[in-house]
Amino acid sequence: MTRVLITGFAPFGGERVNPSWQAASLVAAEPPAGLDVTAVELPCAFGTSLDALRDAVLAHAPDLVLCLGQAGGRPGVTVERVAVNVDDARIPDNAGRQPVDEPVVPGGPAAHFSTLPVKACVAALREAGVPAAVSNTAGTFVCNHVAYGLGHLLATEFPHVRGGFAHVPWAPEQVPDGTAPCLPPATVAHGLRAMLATAARTPAGHDLNVTEGATH
Repeated sequence: MTRVLITGFAPFGGERVNPSWQAASLVAAEPPAGLDVTAVELPCAFGTSLDALRDAVLAHAPDLVLCLGQAGGRPGVTVERVAVNVDDARIPDNAGRQPVDEPVVPGGPAAHFSTLPVKACVAALREAGVPAAVSNTAGTFVCNHVAYGLGHLLATEFPHVRGGFAHVPWAPEQVPDGTAPCLPPATVAHGLRAMLATAARTPAGHDLNVTEGATH
């Protein structure tokens, strides 16, 4: 049995819900066969989100970690390839903090790459009927903060654990006028189950040798 920790964020920016937590909860409630999935909600706040993430890894001893965040405007699930060592917040977090050009980890490397098979994960999502793509930027808000913090945590304290980050679109209730892309959290969760099953059976360091690059 592969132990999986999946995280989502609390609502932020005046929203009533966060589809990352909605989807994470659904996956944990009905996990894929062979996976023991625990969901943990992280605060949408610099610093404390990483404290909560580390506590969750210590408490649940996962083999795989998938952190999720909301990316309003993106049309599908985007599996992040890399996170950078910078916090540059366009809006305040839920604790009122708005760092500008601060490192996530002082003295840490410039970036951490996902240790999940990002291209295989995208293929699994698509095969499950969920729009998906590889993303080369997780932004510079709390999502990137957690994506980088996770990479650093695994590289320095839990090298036997693999992990990465994915963004999910708005839920339909967040765009009632239908003017922006959205996906039901249940649809996202369906794709994430396929993604996690694929990640669990793909050996470390292996991925599909297919093109998923971008020109800009």
